[in-house]
Amino acid sequence: MRNRGGILTLVAIFLAVSVYYLVRTYKANSIRNDAEVAAMTADGNVDRQVKQRYLDSLWKQPVFLGTTLEDLTKQELGLGLDLQGGMHVILEVSPNDIVKSLASGSRDPRVAQAIESASEKAITSSDHFVDLFVSDFKALAPNVPLARVFSTASNRGELGLNSTDSEVTNYVKDEVDGAFDRAFNIIQTRVDKFGVANANLQRLSGTNRIQVELPGIDNPQRVRKLLSGAAKLEFCEVYEPQEIGTSLEAFSAYLSQLDLEEQTKNLEKLATSAPAVSSTDTSSSAGDLASQLTGSSDSTGGLGADSLLSNNAFSSLFIGGQGGLMVRTKDSSKVNEILHRPAVRQLFPANLSFVYDVKAFMNETTNEELVSLYMVKDLGHAPLEGDVISNARQDYDPTTGQPDVSMQMNATGSRKWRDLTAANVGQRVAILLDNYVYSAPNVNQEITGGNSSISGNFTLEEASDLANVLKAGKLPAPTHIIEEAIVGASVGESAVRAGVISSLVGLLAVLIFVLVYYNKAGWIANLALIVNLILLLGVMASFGATLTLPGIAGMVLSVGMAVDANVLIYERIKEELDEGKPFATAVRNGFKFAMPSIIDSNVTTLITGIILFIFGTGLVLGFATTLLIGIFTSLFCAIFISRLVFEHYIKKGKTVTFFTAWTEKMFKDTDIDFVNKRRVFYMISGAIIIAGAVSIGIRGFGLGVDFKGGRTYVAKFENSVKTEDVRQAMENAGFTAEVKTFGGFDQVKITTAYEIDNTDPNVELQIQDQINGVVTSLNGNHGEVVSSSKVGPTIANDTIWNSLKAILYSLILTFIYIYVRFRSVAFSFGAVVAVFHDVLVILGIFSIFNGILPFSLDVDQAFVGAVLTLMGYSMNDTVVVFDRVREYLNDKSKAKEDIVKVINNALNSTLSRTAVTGIATLLVLLILLIFGGETIRGFIFAMFLGVIVGTYSSLYIAAPIVVDAMQRQLLKEKDAGLKAAEVAVAGAKK
Repeated sequence: MRNRGGILTLVAIFLAVSVYYLVRTYKANSIRNDAEVAAMTADGNVDRQVKQRYLDSLWKQPVFLGTTLEDLTKQELGLGLDLQGGMHVILEVSPNDIVKSLASGSRDPRVAQAIESASEKAITSSDHFVDLFVSDFKALAPNVPLARVFSTASNRGELGLNSTDSEVTNYVKDEVDGAFDRAFNIIQTRVDKFGVANANLQRLSGTNRIQVELPGIDNPQRVRKLLSGAAKLEFCEVYEPQEIGTSLEAFSAYLSQLDLEEQTKNLEKLATSAPAVSSTDTSSSAGDLASQLTGSSDSTGGLGADSLLSNNAFSSLFIGGQGGLMVRTKDSSKVNEILHRPAVRQLFPANLSFVYDVKAFMNETTNEELVSLYMVKDLGHAPLEGDVISNARQDYDPTTGQPDVSMQMNATGSRKWRDLTAANVGQRVAILLDNYVYSAPNVNQEITGGNSSISGNFTLEEASDLANVLKAGKLPAPTHIIEEAIVGASVGESAVRAGVISSLVGLLAVLIFVLVYYNKAGWIANLALIVNLILLLGVMASFGATLTLPGIAGMVLSVGMAVDANVLIYERIKEELDEGKPFATAVRNGFKFAMPSIIDSNVTTLITGIILFIFGTGLVLGFATTLLIGIFTSLFCAIFISRLVFEHYIKKGKTVTFFTAWTEKMFKDTDIDFVNKRRVFYMISGAIIIAGAVSIGIRGFGLGVDFKGGRTYVAKFENSVKTEDVRQAMENAGFTAEVKTFGGFDQVKITTAYEIDNTDPNVELQIQDQINGVVTSLNGNHGEVVSSSKVGPTIANDTIWNSLKAILYSLILTFIYIYVRFRSVAFSFGAVVAVFHDVLVILGIFSIFNGILPFSLDVDQAFVGAVLTLMGYSMNDTVVVFDRVREYLNDKSKAKEDIVKVINNALNSTLSRTAVTGIATLLVLLILLIFGGETIRGFIFAMFLGVIVGTYSSLYIAAPIVVDAMQRQLLKEKDAGLKAAEVAVAGAKK
């Protein structure tokens, strides 16, 4: 083995980095556990505010090898919603409302007709909404230029009455896309300020949708209001410190009193453990808040040096700066609690509100993150709001060349802005969005005409963001929740338990099986598998990946499939040893000859994983992420870890056994005729597919909610419950619902399409109350809703199309790859037909047994993920056989053998690998099926069937089809040769 030392060093580095990131994850979880212990109340519950304050206090503090808690949480192996509870939401920014707003000046009724028509088409179309609108409007009003609809005084610089339809269309598209960007920024700010650890927010590429995941949320209604409420833009006057000096002095005295009480408590505690403690005079450390805020300051704005009571608990929370208060971000939770006390509120004017700046900054002197705290007037009743903004854009100050923001207001806004600026010359006016200050510029003079610029020490990005904030007043870009899922904390705990048990038992089963089959060589394979698991988890942690229940399934499955690479190598080594070659030569040749099969089989699985990653969301995406990482780590471990250990034995002059007494003769010298009986198996497969097709035609599928739209609730009862009783109770409550047993006779899944098109956030609460009313007491049997989900019709349709595209692309890419590798359409055709056969068989079985088996067989996105995975597995198995066929065909000693014999020999020679890999994978899947939990049971069942069907098809469908295809090709070539000979003979006769 070349460069053994370098490879050993590389392995050590990868292992060290993986362990480091796993320890980081452990440390972050340990701190969160400590926070829960600190926040535990007398009745055993956790005070969420106290817990958050604990975490805030450490957020910017070094907690592990100089790393802050914030940095730890960014790169840790987090738990998904299905493992800890929480809420998943997909928001859609409504383009029809934006177009309607842009065309508000038009009185043409055909505009509204076109918007309504485009909205209906958008449900089933992937075209841009603006293109749909323009097409429909032109159909209704072919001679009306779009400029007449959209050209207004506010966009005069960008559009005119002479603008072409193309120019107007592009302008409207830019505005719609810009509104989406503004909506994303607004929602991102709201989520950031919501105080949720490990919140995940991302744009769904190619759509006007935003995915939000909020772990640990226990108030879904608050989240709905937070995410779908209209952004509120306000211009408020700011209280300057000199205006409320008396209030600030009283507040300073209040803080001093709190400090005195805190010190008294500390003295009492110390008195119980020490004989005597000298008293401390706290009055000398008390500061005058008003004088600090209005007095001189240093170059850092007075930060650090001007703290109210720098050595005491409460007054040190507030820091005086130039013209206002500042607080450390880690103390914000405690500060909020103090500021909301009735005793504190009474000290200040009734119309004063404390509002934070949207952006914190780092004080380089003290290395602390600080945020400004403004005292604004009339929050919620501002003299000027965002509806008066007609346009805003990032610009440059003509004097300094620095970025600034230009804004234009309508007539009403111009008048109010003139009055507001005239009354506040020399003072600040705060610009707020959703109760956070984005800018608080000083007013230099009265501004008339409604056109003004806001300048400050802006970066280009900050100026652009502020312009977006101002434009949010012009285009509110309303958002609608089109998909949501709520997982209760108890469900999460149960899922964690199921995931851990299934993972450990599955891993143990694979390790034992490998040992039993391969004896001493099994220990080497197991070492590679364990290292693979460490690397897999470490890489996921370094990426900040989220571990979901399907992710755990993917992780354990990847360990099971990682056996395949070792099996391919071991079986090759055994063949070399059977030929009498020395151990060192057999090992080197084994690795060499197994490499093409390992690469081909992993690439085909990689194609499937990439397709899953691109098109999957939620459960499927979690599985795909783990599967993709697992492919690379398992490949690395099989090639390098195992090889290093074998090289160690070779260097020591030792050998390794590859079988036990029980497995020595297994699969040796098999001579099964797979190919000549192919027509029998064609008929068996045909009969299964026809039976499935009949079932699909008569019974159809049990479509999951993400394929048909609707709401799903999982309800758990104290005692066993009949689905018919629940269905009848739902009907009595006004719902038409489908009810199925879900994971036990005390648990049911309720699915309904009731009011699914209604986007009002209050509807969710109403329906939830009605569902709760049904399950709370069903004939005296108490129940509760433990999880729920909602999928709108638009996203359900998109899910169907994405799933079909994922399957189609997977087939096309695999066909191309196999053709490139084997240079024969016969191999590509055989592989794709076999995979298509597998999909049809699984679909038929799911239709036939839906409602018969005691768990859900719904066809949903998770099912599609399972189908794609089994396609990858089937292709993996098939490619290994094809590699051996290619090897035999290239062997000159076997070149004259009949193709049937060649393929039969290839199938028999790879039978041991097929069986060992299949058994190891089925072991894992069987354990996941038993212990993995109800959430993924249908998903795992599809994969379990897929492994069986995929193994069957690679032996009895794919290879025989290659035989038929190659025989037809040979027959054509023979006929062509005969015709050529006949032509040659005829020519000679002439």
